[in-house]
Amino acid sequence: MTLFTLVLVALVQGITEFLPVSSSGHLILIPYITGEPAQGLVIDVAAHLGTLVAVILFFWADVRMALAGLPRLIRGKVDTQGAWLALCLIIATIPVIVAGLILKITGLADVIRDSMTVIALAFIIFGIVLYRADQTNPEDRTATQWTLKHAVIMGLWQVVALIPGASRSGVTITGARTLGYNRSDAARLSMLMSIPTILASGSLLALDVIGTTTPQIWTQIAIVAGLSCLAALAALSLMMRLLKSVSYTPYVIYRIVLGVILLIVAMTAA
Repeated sequence: MTLFTLVLVALVQGITEFLPVSSSGHLILIPYITGEPAQGLVIDVAAHLGTLVAVILFFWADVRMALAGLPRLIRGKVDTQGAWLALCLIIATIPVIVAGLILKITGLADVIRDSMTVIALAFIIFGIVLYRADQTNPEDRTATQWTLKHAVIMGLWQVVALIPGASRSGVTITGARTLGYNRSDAARLSMLMSIPTILASGSLLALDVIGTTTPQIWTQIAIVAGLSCLAALAALSLMMRLLKSVSYTPYVIYRIVLGVILLIVAMTAA
Protein backbone atom coordinates (compact mmCIF):
# COMPACT_ATOMS: atom_id res chain seq x y z
CA MET A 1 0.00 0.00 0.00
CA THR A 2 1.19 3.50 -0.79
CA LEU A 3 1.55 6.09 1.95
CA PHE A 4 -1.40 8.02 0.47
CA THR A 5 -3.67 4.96 0.72
CA LEU A 6 -2.57 4.20 4.27
CA VAL A 7 -3.33 7.77 5.34
CA LEU A 8 -6.66 7.71 3.51
CA VAL A 9 -7.71 4.41 5.13
CA ALA A 10 -6.69 5.61 8.59
CA LEU A 11 -8.55 8.92 8.31
CA VAL A 12 -11.69 7.39 6.81
CA GLN A 13 -11.77 4.61 9.41
CA GLY A 14 -11.09 6.98 12.29
CA ILE A 15 -13.67 9.57 11.27
CA THR A 16 -16.47 7.16 10.37
CA GLU A 17 -16.01 4.47 13.05
CA PHE A 18 -18.05 6.32 15.68
CA LEU A 19 -20.27 8.55 13.55
CA PRO A 20 -23.61 6.90 12.63
CA VAL A 21 -22.57 6.63 8.98
CA SER A 22 -20.78 3.23 8.76
CA SER A 23 -17.08 2.87 8.07
CA SER A 24 -17.54 -0.14 5.77
CA GLY A 25 -19.52 1.87 3.24
CA HIS A 26 -16.70 4.38 2.99
CA LEU A 27 -13.82 1.91 2.97
CA ILE A 28 -15.32 -0.04 0.09
CA LEU A 29 -14.97 3.08 -2.08
CA ILE A 30 -11.24 3.50 -1.46
CA PRO A 31 -10.10 0.90 -4.03
CA TYR A 32 -12.16 2.76 -6.65
CA ILE A 33 -10.40 6.01 -5.74
CA THR A 34 -6.85 4.69 -5.44
CA GLY A 35 -6.89 1.75 -7.82
CA GLU A 36 -5.24 -0.36 -5.10
CA PRO A 37 -6.61 -3.54 -3.48
CA ALA A 38 -8.65 -3.20 -0.30
CA GLN A 39 -6.70 -3.03 2.94
CA GLY A 40 -5.88 -6.40 4.50
CA LEU A 41 -6.54 -7.79 7.94
CA VAL A 42 -3.33 -6.33 9.38
CA ILE A 43 -4.42 -2.81 8.50
CA ASP A 44 -7.90 -3.57 9.86
CA VAL A 45 -6.38 -4.56 13.20
CA ALA A 46 -4.26 -1.41 13.27
CA ALA A 47 -7.28 0.79 12.54
CA HIS A 48 -9.32 -0.97 15.25
CA LEU A 49 -6.48 -0.42 17.72
CA GLY A 50 -6.36 3.29 16.93
CA THR A 51 -10.09 3.83 17.30
CA LEU A 52 -10.17 1.74 20.49
CA VAL A 53 -7.53 3.96 22.09
CA ALA A 54 -9.48 7.04 20.97
CA VAL A 55 -12.81 6.04 22.49
CA ILE A 56 -11.15 4.95 25.75
CA LEU A 57 -9.35 8.29 26.04
CA PHE A 58 -12.45 10.33 25.18
CA PHE A 59 -14.70 8.55 27.67
CA TRP A 60 -11.96 7.82 30.19
CA ALA A 61 -14.05 8.91 33.20
CA ASP A 62 -16.71 6.30 32.37
CA VAL A 63 -14.12 3.67 31.44
CA ARG A 64 -12.24 4.20 34.70
CA MET A 65 -15.48 3.89 36.67
CA ALA A 66 -16.39 0.62 34.92
CA LEU A 67 -12.89 -0.77 35.46
CA ALA A 68 -13.04 0.16 39.13
CA GLY A 69 -16.37 -1.64 39.43
CA LEU A 70 -15.22 -4.77 37.61
CA PRO A 71 -13.50 -6.41 40.65
CA ARG A 72 -16.68 -5.97 42.71
CA LEU A 73 -18.74 -7.42 39.85
CA ILE A 74 -16.43 -10.46 39.70
CA ARG A 75 -17.08 -10.98 43.41
CA GLY A 76 -20.81 -10.93 42.69
CA LYS A 77 -21.44 -7.45 44.07
CA VAL A 78 -23.27 -4.86 41.98
CA ASP A 79 -23.40 -2.16 44.63
CA THR A 80 -21.58 0.69 42.89
CA GLN A 81 -22.25 2.71 39.75
CA GLY A 82 -19.07 1.33 38.21
CA ALA A 83 -20.05 -2.30 38.84
CA TRP A 84 -23.48 -1.64 37.34
CA LEU A 85 -21.98 -0.01 34.24
CA ALA A 86 -19.54 -2.91 33.81
CA LEU A 87 -22.40 -5.43 34.10
CA CYS A 88 -24.56 -3.58 31.56
CA LEU A 89 -21.66 -3.36 29.10
CA ILE A 90 -20.97 -7.09 29.41
CA ILE A 91 -24.64 -7.95 28.92
CA ALA A 92 -24.90 -5.62 25.91
CA THR A 93 -21.85 -7.20 24.26
CA ILE A 94 -22.82 -10.88 24.51
CA PRO A 95 -25.35 -10.92 21.62
CA VAL A 96 -22.97 -9.46 19.03
CA ILE A 97 -20.12 -11.78 20.05
CA VAL A 98 -22.35 -14.84 19.69
CA ALA A 99 -23.80 -13.66 16.37
CA GLY A 100 -20.37 -12.65 15.07
CA LEU A 101 -18.90 -16.05 15.85
CA ILE A 102 -21.80 -17.78 14.10
CA LEU A 103 -21.30 -15.65 10.98
CA LYS A 104 -17.56 -16.34 11.00
CA ILE A 105 -17.87 -20.09 11.53
CA THR A 106 -20.54 -20.48 8.85
CA GLY A 107 -18.68 -18.27 6.39
CA LEU A 108 -21.67 -15.92 5.99
CA ALA A 109 -19.54 -12.97 7.10
CA ASP A 110 -17.40 -13.26 3.96
CA VAL A 111 -20.46 -13.62 1.74
CA ILE A 112 -22.07 -10.30 2.73
CA ARG A 113 -19.00 -8.25 3.69
CA ASP A 114 -17.97 -7.09 0.22
CA SER A 115 -21.40 -6.64 -1.38
CA MET A 116 -21.70 -2.98 -2.36
CA THR A 117 -25.42 -3.40 -3.01
CA VAL A 118 -26.00 -4.71 0.53
CA ILE A 119 -23.98 -1.83 1.98
CA ALA A 120 -25.83 0.75 -0.11
CA LEU A 121 -29.26 -0.56 0.89
CA ALA A 122 -28.21 -0.73 4.55
CA PHE A 123 -27.05 2.90 4.36
CA ILE A 124 -30.45 4.02 3.13
CA ILE A 125 -32.72 1.75 5.18
CA PHE A 126 -31.01 2.17 8.54
CA GLY A 127 -30.59 5.88 7.91
CA ILE A 128 -34.37 6.17 7.63
CA VAL A 129 -34.81 4.00 10.74
CA LEU A 130 -32.45 6.29 12.67
CA TYR A 131 -34.37 9.36 11.50
CA ARG A 132 -37.68 7.94 12.65
CA ALA A 133 -36.29 6.87 16.03
CA ASP A 134 -34.68 10.26 16.59
CA GLN A 135 -37.68 12.34 15.55
CA THR A 136 -40.52 10.38 17.15
CA ASN A 137 -39.16 9.44 20.58
CA PRO A 138 -38.81 11.57 23.72
CA GLU A 139 -35.50 12.49 25.37
CA ASP A 140 -36.47 11.74 28.94
CA ARG A 141 -33.78 9.23 29.91
CA THR A 142 -30.08 9.67 30.71
CA ALA A 143 -27.16 7.25 30.71
CA THR A 144 -27.37 6.94 34.51
CA GLN A 145 -30.78 5.28 34.04
CA TRP A 146 -29.39 2.43 31.92
CA THR A 147 -31.03 -0.85 32.94
CA LEU A 148 -30.19 -4.49 32.23
CA LYS A 149 -33.31 -4.76 30.08
CA HIS A 150 -32.20 -1.79 28.01
CA ALA A 151 -28.66 -3.21 27.79
CA VAL A 152 -30.11 -6.42 26.31
CA ILE A 153 -32.25 -4.47 23.84
CA MET A 154 -29.34 -2.30 22.73
CA GLY A 155 -27.17 -5.41 22.53
CA LEU A 156 -29.66 -6.94 20.10
CA TRP A 157 -29.63 -3.74 18.08
CA GLN A 158 -25.86 -4.05 17.95
CA VAL A 159 -26.23 -7.46 16.28
CA VAL A 160 -27.93 -5.68 13.37
CA ALA A 161 -24.66 -3.80 12.85
CA LEU A 162 -23.14 -7.03 11.52
CA ILE A 163 -24.93 -6.14 8.29
CA PRO A 164 -22.29 -4.16 6.35
CA GLY A 165 -23.35 -0.54 6.01
CA ALA A 166 -25.78 -0.60 8.92
CA SER A 167 -23.24 1.17 11.19
CA ARG A 168 -22.59 -0.11 14.70
CA SER A 169 -22.89 3.34 16.24
CA GLY A 170 -25.91 4.14 14.06
CA VAL A 171 -27.99 1.14 15.09
CA THR A 172 -27.09 1.32 18.78
CA ILE A 173 -27.92 5.03 18.83
CA THR A 174 -31.18 4.13 17.10
CA GLY A 175 -31.87 1.58 19.82
CA ALA A 176 -31.10 4.09 22.57
CA ARG A 177 -33.29 6.78 21.02
CA THR A 178 -36.12 4.26 20.64
CA LEU A 179 -35.85 3.70 24.39
CA GLY A 180 -36.07 7.45 25.04
CA TYR A 181 -32.45 8.32 25.89
CA ASN A 182 -31.47 11.86 25.02
CA ARG A 183 -29.29 12.37 21.95
CA SER A 184 -26.02 12.95 23.79
CA ASP A 185 -26.42 10.03 26.18
CA ALA A 186 -27.62 7.76 23.38
CA ALA A 187 -24.29 8.44 21.67
CA ARG A 188 -22.41 8.07 24.95
CA LEU A 189 -23.88 4.62 25.64
CA SER A 190 -23.24 3.60 22.04
CA MET A 191 -19.59 4.63 22.29
CA LEU A 192 -19.09 2.83 25.61
CA MET A 193 -20.64 -0.31 24.08
CA SER A 194 -18.10 -0.06 21.26
CA ILE A 195 -15.16 -0.65 23.62
CA PRO A 196 -15.76 -4.34 24.48
CA THR A 197 -17.09 -4.92 20.95
CA ILE A 198 -13.95 -3.51 19.29
CA LEU A 199 -11.82 -5.47 21.77
CA ALA A 200 -13.61 -8.68 20.82
CA SER A 201 -13.58 -8.12 17.05
CA GLY A 202 -10.03 -6.79 17.09
CA SER A 203 -8.82 -9.82 19.04
CA LEU A 204 -10.55 -12.12 16.55
CA LEU A 205 -8.88 -10.32 13.64
CA ALA A 206 -5.53 -10.40 15.44
CA LEU A 207 -5.73 -14.19 15.72
CA ASP A 208 -6.07 -14.36 11.95
CA VAL A 209 -2.93 -12.31 11.30
CA ILE A 210 -0.57 -13.67 13.97
CA GLY A 211 2.60 -14.80 12.28
CA THR A 212 1.79 -13.10 8.98
CA THR A 213 3.33 -9.71 9.72
CA THR A 214 6.75 -8.67 8.45
CA PRO A 215 9.18 -6.12 9.91
CA GLN A 216 8.28 -3.67 7.13
CA ILE A 217 4.59 -3.69 7.92
CA TRP A 218 5.07 -2.39 11.46
CA THR A 219 5.62 1.08 10.06
CA GLN A 220 2.29 0.85 8.26
CA ILE A 221 0.61 -0.38 11.46
CA ALA A 222 2.00 2.59 13.41
CA ILE A 223 0.83 5.08 10.77
CA VAL A 224 -2.69 3.66 10.55
CA ALA A 225 -3.15 3.22 14.30
CA GLY A 226 -1.87 6.70 15.11
CA LEU A 227 -3.83 8.56 12.45
CA SER A 228 -7.05 6.62 13.02
CA CYS A 229 -6.78 7.43 16.74
CA LEU A 230 -6.38 11.16 16.09
CA ALA A 231 -9.16 11.19 13.49
CA ALA A 232 -11.52 9.31 15.81
CA LEU A 233 -10.82 11.71 18.68
CA ALA A 234 -11.62 14.68 16.44
CA ALA A 235 -14.81 13.07 15.12
CA LEU A 236 -16.00 12.12 18.62
CA SER A 237 -15.33 15.60 19.95
CA LEU A 238 -17.20 17.27 17.09
CA MET A 239 -20.19 14.91 17.23
CA MET A 240 -20.67 15.15 20.99
CA ARG A 241 -20.44 18.95 20.79
CA LEU A 242 -22.95 19.19 17.93
CA LEU A 243 -25.44 16.87 19.61
CA LYS A 244 -26.08 19.54 22.21
CA SER A 245 -27.90 21.58 19.58
CA VAL A 246 -28.30 19.43 16.43
CA SER A 247 -30.31 16.25 15.78
CA TYR A 248 -29.10 13.20 13.85
CA THR A 249 -30.81 14.41 10.67
CA PRO A 250 -27.60 15.62 8.93
CA TYR A 251 -26.12 12.11 9.31
CA VAL A 252 -29.32 10.60 7.91
CA ILE A 253 -29.22 12.85 4.85
CA TYR A 254 -25.56 11.98 4.32
CA ARG A 255 -26.30 8.25 4.63
CA ILE A 256 -29.09 8.37 2.06
CA VAL A 257 -27.05 10.40 -0.43
CA LEU A 258 -24.03 8.10 -0.12
CA GLY A 259 -26.28 5.04 -0.27
CA VAL A 260 -27.69 6.20 -3.59
CA ILE A 261 -24.16 6.85 -4.89
CA LEU A 262 -23.08 3.34 -3.85
CA LEU A 263 -26.11 1.84 -5.58
CA ILE A 264 -25.20 3.66 -8.79
CA VAL A 265 -21.58 2.47 -8.52
CA ALA A 266 -22.76 -1.10 -7.87
CA MET A 267 -25.08 -1.08 -10.89
CA THR A 268 -22.40 0.47 -13.09
CA ALA A 269 -19.85 -2.14 -12.04
CA ALA A 270 -22.28 -5.05 -12.56
